[in-house]
Amino acid sequence: MKIGVDTFGCEGGKTAIGVYMTQILKRAPPSGALFELFGWDFDRFAYSEAELDLEFVSRCRFPGRTANMLWRLAAYPRFARERSYEACFFPAAHKGLPYKSPCPTIGVVHDMAWINKKKGDLGDILGRPLLIKALGRLDRIIAVSNWIKQELVELAGVKESLIEVVLNGLDHSAFYPRPRNEERVVLIQPFSFRRPYILYISRIEHPVKNHVRLIEAFGIFKDQTNYPHRLVLAGSDDYQAEKVKEAAAASAYKNDIFFTGHFPVKNLPELYAGADFVVIPSLYEGFGTGALEAMASGAPVACARTSSLPETADASALYFDPYSPEDMATRMITLSTNREVYRECRRLGLERAALFSWDECAKRTLAVLQDTLGK
Repeated sequence: MKIGVDTFGCEGGKTAIGVYMTQILKRAPPSGALFELFGWDFDRFAYSEAELDLEFVSRCRFPGRTANMLWRLAAYPRFARERSYEACFFPAAHKGLPYKSPCPTIGVVHDMAWINKKKGDLGDILGRPLLIKALGRLDRIIAVSNWIKQELVELAGVKESLIEVVLNGLDHSAFYPRPRNEERVVLIQPFSFRRPYILYISRIEHPVKNHVRLIEAFGIFKDQTNYPHRLVLAGSDDYQAEKVKEAAAASAYKNDIFFTGHFPVKNLPELYAGADFVVIPSLYEGFGTGALEAMASGAPVACARTSSLPETADASALYFDPYSPEDMATRMITLSTNREVYRECRRLGLERAALFSWDECAKRTLAVLQDTLGK
C-alpha cells in the first residue's frame, strides 16, 4: 500500500512532534507499506535520520499557516489522487487537515489546547472551525493519551469509536541515567551548567507553560532553603515570552535563573541527567514527554496535577497545584531535603519510563493504518 505522510506541522523534526514523526518512520516494522512524505521543500531532509531514501514531494510553495490551509482546501484532493495514495497519514492532525480527501485518512492528535484559544493569526481564526469539522471526517484518529481522547469527544464532538489511544514512546538509547560524579559543572557545548540545578524544558510561552509561577516558586525555595541551586529554563521563545523574561529579571534570584534559548534535541539527555530534579508546572500537556524523558534519565520529577501529566507520570512524581507557587515550592523543597523521597521518586520514575517504547508505538500505529484500510 502507498501511504502519503503529511509533514506540515511537524516542525522540521526539531520539537516533540518532529521527534514523534522521526521515530515512527524509523521504527515502523516491515509491512509492505510504501511511505511517501509531502510538505514544504525546506523540510526535505528533516527526516533523513529515519531513512535516507524516503521519497519526499515538495508542495505548498508559500510558507505560513494560512497558505498551508488554503493548499489543503484547494489542492490536496487532486494531489492525493495524482499520487495514487491508498491512505494519508497526518502526524500533526491538530495543526491542520484537509476538509475532504479522496482516500482514507488517519490523523494523530497531540494537543487540544488550540480549541479554546482566544487569540491567533488569520490562519487560526479561519481554520479553527474547519479543523474541528475535519477531525470528525477522519477515518481514524490516534490520540496520544486518554486525556486527549476525552477532549476530542467532549470538546470537538468526535465519535469515541473513531479514536484509538496509542501512547507515545521513549528512546531508551538516548535517555538513561548517566554516572553522577563530583563535577560541579556540566559541559554541553556551547553551554556550561553549574550544579546543582533545577530544570524545566519547554518553549517559553506565557501563560500556558506557567514559567512565571515557577519563577515565583523558585524564589520561595531559595528563601526557605538558602541552597545554591540554579533554575535552568531550556526552550525557544514563544508567545509572550517577554513576560517570563520580565518575571525573571524582577526576581531577587535573577542571577540564578538561566535561559538557554533553543536547546539541541540531541543534547537533551545530558541536560536531564545532570539536573538535581525536574519541575514541570505546565497548565496543559497533551502527553507529558518531558516527565518521561526526565524519569528515564534518572531525574526525579515534580509536576502539575493537570491534563495528561498524572496519566503519564502515574505514581512516580510529586504533584502540586500549578496555580500555587507555594505548593510548587513545597514539592521542590521536599525533593531537595528529603533524600528518602528523592531516591523513591527516582526509582519509581525509572520503572515507569521503562514501560514506554517507540517500537511499541510504531507497531500499534501501523496496525491502526492497516486496520483502517482493511489490510
